Amino acid sequence: MSRAVRISGLALTAAMLLAAAPAQAQFGGLDSLLNKAKGLQKVGEGFQKIGEQEEIKLGGDLAGMIMGAAPLVKDEAKQRYVNRLGMWLALHSERPNLPWRFGIIESNDFNAFSMPGGYVLITRGLFDRMRSESELAGVLAHEVAHVVKKHHIAALQKSMRDQALGDMQAYFNPGGGSGIAGQFSAALLAAGKSLYTQGLSQDDEFEADRMGVVIAARSGYSPFGLVGVLQTLSGAPETKGYELHTRTHPAPLDRISRLDAAMGTRLDAVPGVVDDLPTFVALRAPPPPTPPAPAAAPKRKKRKP
Repeated sequence: MSRAVRISGLALTAAMLLAAAPAQAQFGGLDSLLNKAKGLQKVGEGFQKIGEQEEIKLGGDLAGMIMGAAPLVKDEAKQRYVNRLGMWLALHSERPNLPWRFGIIESNDFNAFSMPGGYVLITRGLFDRMRSESELAGVLAHEVAHVVKKHHIAALQKSMRDQALGDMQAYFNPGGGSGIAGQFSAALLAAGKSLYTQGLSQDDEFEADRMGVVIAARSGYSPFGLVGVLQTLSGAPETKGYELHTRTHPAPLDRISRLDAAMGTRLDAVPGVVDDLPTFVALRAPPPPTPPAPAAAPKRKKRKP
């Protein structure tokens, strides 16, 4: 038998032996490599599957980030009012059972923010510029719509797609906060900061406008409240207070045009809607405090005759 034939025969025998051997023996630690690869799935996939409790935790951390830079306004009457109005609007949305929370934060900017899980914050600068309760309802309903449609989750899913799924699971695991969970939290807050300074997609904003108008009308408010806010924005001066909103949203006139096309005349004659209420008028411009009544003069004692 020639040397070439002998080598060929050995090769064939080896191939047959390998075919009969278990996969673990053939490929060594390939199984463990495959398992490790599964563990390194990207967060983009994981965000699609997070439950409501995880969404609420995520939103709470993002809300905490914003309030760390701009705390809540110390005015209990206004905070109660915004919460009551916001809750009423949220009850007429597709996700009424979220633990909704609304608040006014200390900032002169004209802006509003929503976070996953039902957190909505508006700036004092925006609140003070509202001309009617239907305008405030329109702004809050727009933010409620962002939460209902999970726009922020989708945006974070894209921006954090290269993070490991295992890191996200550690973050959502109760008791996390250090090590991998802490690293993920830091990455998440960085992504959130970028999101709130760059804004959502224009399609998301247009969708929230359309949904917000419907939520406001369902709740008994004029569907044109949001249009009024956009008209204010269209004539706003190019000052610092409007800069962030201008940078993170489509042009107001474009939004008005799209809303007009979507609404047509269908909402012109919605019965029973209100534009403003005396309670909101009083809250915006509270009457001057009533001066204290003058002290009664002390009674003189009668002298005995």
